[in-house]
Order: sequence, then structure tokens, then C-alpha cells
Amino acid sequence: MVESLRDPEEAAAYIEAILEENDPEPELLGKALGNVAEALGKAGTSSEASNVHQKQLEQVLSLAGSQTVYGLANWLNELGLKLTVAVAEREPE
Repeated sequence: MVESLRDPEEAAAYIEAILEENDPEPELLGKALGNVAEALGKAGTSSEASNVHQKQLEQVLSLAGSQTVYGLANWLNELGLKLTVAVAEREPE
């Protein structure tokens, strides 16, 4: 799993799939983000820097309210990813 996540496109799709689940599981999101940090952290940084990404993730996930969103956006940016908002597809009425 981690090997395929070294591709930023795969990592982004993985996180997107977790976020679009109809029955979200917060624990699963944390694990998915940890997997991405492990994969992308190894690609361009030392193991020490990878550990820093993991610790930053733990801090971000412990934040409350809107701080969590901004913290996650900054954390993803450090890994070369970007948090975006898109128009949801709606079924025709």
C-alpha cells in the first residue's frame, strides 16, 4: 500500500476516497493520512523528517474546530498535496 502512495496522484486519490465515504470513520482517515505521510515522507525526506510529519499529523488531528481544517491544509501542503473544495455532483431532480 505505502509503495503505491509514493505517487502523489495515488496519495491524493486515496485521501479523496476516504473523505467521500458515505459512512465516515474518523479513525480510518487518521490511518490513511499516516500512510500518506509515511509514503511521501520517504520519497523526499529523511526518516527524521518523516517522523516530524507523523507528529505534526497527530497535532493537527487533535485540534478543534476550524483550526483542524487549516492545520490539515498546511500539513498536506508540506507533503506536496493540496486541500481543495469542489462542487458536489447532484442527481437530477
